Amino acid sequence: MKHVRQIVTKAVVAKGKKRAEASETLRPPNNPSSILGCWVINHTHQAKKQGKFVEVTGKYDVNVWYAHHDHSKTSVFSETVPYKERIKLHYRDDESHGVEDIHVRVIQQPNCTEAIITPDGEQFQVTVERELHAEVVGETTVCIQVQPVDYEEEWSIKDESSSSSSTSSYGDARESSSFS
Repeated sequence: MKHVRQIVTKAVVAKGKKRAEASETLRPPNNPSSILGCWVINHTHQAKKQGKFVEVTGKYDVNVWYAHHDHSKTSVFSETVPYKERIKLHYRDDESHGVEDIHVRVIQQPNCTEAIITPDGEQFQVTVERELHAEVVGETTVCIQVQPVDYEEEWSIKDESSSSSSTSSYGDARESSSFS
């Protein structure tokens, strides 16, 4: 036991990942005739740890380009959509204590997968998908084995005194070329 040491360091102690698909109902000011395009922009998020979960609070803007007034005019309708996601954490070891850093990486930015006009003809039904990856960085202990001070690692060192043939072959190559 006297040759084992403990090192306290920061490492990833828990991870989690979640893919979500949400359906949002948006009401534009004009009754839509058709949808010409839909895109999601301006995604922002914050995260905090809640027990064995990371709670991500975020928002993004959904923009729908649509035709209205019997396809005679077009407009872009924009609405900010908030969301709250809970990502379950999987710990490598026991739950750590002390100061922990939460890192959330967006694997799939919010993206519109489907946009339709509802049967009543007054609203949009927009489906948005996203995927988030969370990591918890905390203090952990690493155990290492320590060798005695007089320990020397073995190295395989080749004797290079017998490899002097490379200089003679270079010299031979120079002598064989002649200029007339």
